[in-house]
Amino acid sequence: MLIGIGERIDEAVPARNVADRPSVHFLIDPHDHLAAIRDARRRSLDVVGFYHSHPGTPATPSATDVAEASYPDLVTVIVSLGTEPPDLRLFRVGRGNFHPIAFVTVA
Repeated sequence: MLIGIGERIDEAVPARNVADRPSVHFLIDPHDHLAAIRDARRRSLDVVGFYHSHPGTPATPSATDVAEASYPDLVTVIVSLGTEPPDLRLFRVGRGNFHPIAFVTVA
């Protein structure tokens, strides 16, 4: 999960994969999800999005990503590990699709 305020991402919080086929699918552990929400709120932050990798495919949303997108106001970072260096892209979900958005890295 991506933690921050508004459109600012301050940190990435990992979560366990509880999918039946973890080598091909990711299902976030509900306990990890709720723990991240509670911890963010305790620190006056929010879950502003999610991130995941595509080990051998481009950093573009897959059909599964589109079908399972259920947080339209949040952002999604997809990292392709199939390139060197890894390709990282940021998207916002809207109207049933992913829309690329620009991001800026700050110190």
